[in-house]
Amino acid sequence: MSTIFTKIINGDVPSYKIAEDENYFAFLDINPLAKGHTLVIPKKEINYIFDIDDKLLGGMLVFAKKVARAVEQVVPCKRMGITVLGLEVPHAHIHLVPINTIFDIDFSKEKLKFTTGEFEKLAADIRAHL
Repeated sequence: MSTIFTKIINGDVPSYKIAEDENYFAFLDINPLAKGHTLVIPKKEINYIFDIDDKLLGGMLVFAKKVARAVEQVVPCKRMGITVLGLEVPHAHIHLVPINTIFDIDFSKEKLKFTTGEFEKLAADIRAHL
C-alpha cells in the first residue's frame, strides 16, 4: 500500500508543494514546528533513509540544500535545522526547520496552525526563490 507521501507525489492527496524534480519532492509540513517547516522526500518509496542508495541519498541532500536556501530567503532564521526521524511515515524524509535556538526543533512542542491561504502564500513565496 502506498504511503501518504507517495499519494502526495501522485497528486492523490493535496500538498503545498515547494519543489520537484525526477527524483525528489519537497512540500510544507502541515503540522509545522516553525513557519517554513518543509519535508524533502525521494519519489521512490523507501522506508528507511539509510536504505537509500548512495547516489540517490547524496542527491537528496543536494536537493534539500536548494530548498533550504529558498526557505531561508522567506523565513528569517539563524539556521536551517535538519533532522531525520523516520518514525512518523514509512517513507524516508528529511525535515527542514527554520531555527533560531536548539529548542526550535523540539518535536514534542505544540505545532503551529496556518490557514490554507497562509500555506499557499508561503509555498509560493518559497518557490519564487528557487
